[in-house]
Amino acid sequence: MEGMGAPTRDHGGPAPPRAAPPPGLAGTPAGPPAFAVEAPNASGGADALADPRAVRTLLALMNQHAVTGGAAAHWGGPAAFVEVMASLHGVMFRGGAGEWHERHNFVNDAGHCENGIYALRALYGFGGLSFGDLRGFRSLASPLTGHGEAHVYPEGVYVSNGPLGSGVGQAQGLAFADRVLGNRRATVCAVTDGACMEGEARECLASIPGLARRGRLNPFLLLVSFNDTKLSGRISEDSFTMEETFRALGPLGWDVVRVEGGNDLAEVHPAIDRALAGLGGGGGGARPKALVFRTVKGRGVRSTEEARDGGHGHPLKARDPGLEGFLAELWGGDVPGVFAEWARELGPPAAAVPAGPAGPAVPAKLNGAAGPPKEKVQAGIARALLRAGREGLPVVSLSSDLQFSTGAGAFHREFPERSLDLGVAESNMVSMGAGASKQGLVAVVDTFTQFGVTKGNLPLLMSALSKAPVVGLFSHAGFQAAADGASHQATTYIALTASIPSTVLVVCSCAREAEAYLGRALERLAGRNGGDAESVLFFYGRERHPDRGEGGPSFEWGKPRLLADGGGGGDGGDGGDGVIVACGPLVDKALRARELLAADGVRAAVVNHPFVNRVDTGFFGDLLARNNNRLVTLEDHQEVGGMGSILVTALARAGLHPQVRVLGVRGMIGRSAYQADHLYRAHGLDEEAVRRAFLELG
Repeated sequence: MEGMGAPTRDHGGPAPPRAAPPPGLAGTPAGPPAFAVEAPNASGGADALADPRAVRTLLALMNQHAVTGGAAAHWGGPAAFVEVMASLHGVMFRGGAGEWHERHNFVNDAGHCENGIYALRALYGFGGLSFGDLRGFRSLASPLTGHGEAHVYPEGVYVSNGPLGSGVGQAQGLAFADRVLGNRRATVCAVTDGACMEGEARECLASIPGLARRGRLNPFLLLVSFNDTKLSGRISEDSFTMEETFRALGPLGWDVVRVEGGNDLAEVHPAIDRALAGLGGGGGGARPKALVFRTVKGRGVRSTEEARDGGHGHPLKARDPGLEGFLAELWGGDVPGVFAEWARELGPPAAAVPAGPAGPAVPAKLNGAAGPPKEKVQAGIARALLRAGREGLPVVSLSSDLQFSTGAGAFHREFPERSLDLGVAESNMVSMGAGASKQGLVAVVDTFTQFGVTKGNLPLLMSALSKAPVVGLFSHAGFQAAADGASHQATTYIALTASIPSTVLVVCSCAREAEAYLGRALERLAGRNGGDAESVLFFYGRERHPDRGEGGPSFEWGKPRLLADGGGGGDGGDGGDGVIVACGPLVDKALRARELLAADGVRAAVVNHPFVNRVDTGFFGDLLARNNNRLVTLEDHQEVGGMGSILVTALARAGLHPQVRVLGVRGMIGRSAYQADHLYRAHGLDEEAVRRAFLELG
């Protein structure tokens, strides 16, 4: 194959496998970007690169569509990376033998910066990508997901990303495979300084040069965006400086080049051009290169450059009148017509809102216009933590950069001496919490569910083995991380944690519930007096949920809550046609399904089952006996190993065998959507799906 080298034998034995075919990526663009600027290259000439102003403009516009649709989006990180990405793509897309991906593997570890790559490539028309395609960013209908997903967009993403640090290890694997296969290809991986705090990334920083020294990897280039900024603020102020980490790259075996003007194409482009040329295409033993760029998060707009978090999220609201001024600042004056017109479409007076995916209509009385007030679960988490702190409980809060997304941030503000932000380091956070617990403190750890149950899983097990219980606050569970896509959507969190010994899971449906149960958990751990105690892991969403506490049953520790009996009343009704059991954000869907069934003349009881791995078989046995022994379970989790699976198994062990339908995710991987409801509908987890399942029981 053109551009590929012959297999080699370095260590004797049989010949290596035949070289693999090229990946299914789109080919090299035929021409320069639609908006281009010239930058000096390493040969003394100049190259036409994507205009950073145009890239940032497209980035802002596509983010604005996502925000208008109800999703979140990232601005600061991708804005910092624009010049680096523009230069890199300019070099990779140069003409040469074969396609660009036959010469280079490209891995973007910084998943929250993938939208900047979409914007950049739209300027090239990469694989047919147009400006119009950017309008669907993060919607269920678009392949341009919140983080790069190979299963949705194989033409543009070779290696999926999202969890910081995971892409570096995959890039290392690509370089190893190319060495085994004899491919003449260099691997390039883009990463942020925040990601380099991850244990997985730190392992790679040591192993890549070590393996390269032994001739086991093909040439490797690491591009680091070093801006000392993470989601919650400045890394060096909140946690510790990363300067020493990057100084240590040289002694570890990297060929390191520092580029202080990381947002200046005149500095960036010659450095990248020179580094890639110096790597060559094949052969082992080459010293890997690391270019460390001093960048500014939120680059291009003064307010985001100066913000403590670098404008991490998109700084404008839906139909924000400031959009045109935002773009004008990027251009330093007049905005090109195609972008100015687009901005006017998105600003007030608003044009039509981009439609969400089609789905079954929901009756007006069920569409959220009326009913209990809505609040984020995080508000209840914050109230419980603050109350415990003010009452003198020995609570400490250990976070990994997401405390202002999980609800723990309020405690950090009021009790800074008892709080610590460890940066992007979930494993370290949980293990440190176990150590603090062993000394008698009530250690509270927090992050997004996906990171807590994956990167924190072994530390959670060791916490149990060490008899050092912790409280885990894990938000954005299930499809509640809708816009961030599959990498952030934890749909296996129950399966991964329910079987850890001495660990209780609480899946919260509303703020009042979380406040009550977290308060009780903190009290229980504070009063353990050195004896055995259980860790308590709280899982909850991102969006606002109806308050289901007022006037309902009490929040009794370890018990399910009967929200509506099949007979139409509360506890002790005259019985009905079956039971719906739900947890977390889908409790509201269960109650809505009950109303739909009532219109069909069917009476259903509804149970909120937050303690998913603590099944009260007596309660469920009595309730099923009163309600025709029919059961439908509903959860924002995979069917395998989830709440329904645990419940049915426990009932069977107790000799109870209801007619049952378990509704969960059926072995599917998620993807981006503006709102969680779009994913619930697509995966058959909405009220209409519950109604159908209930009626199918006969």
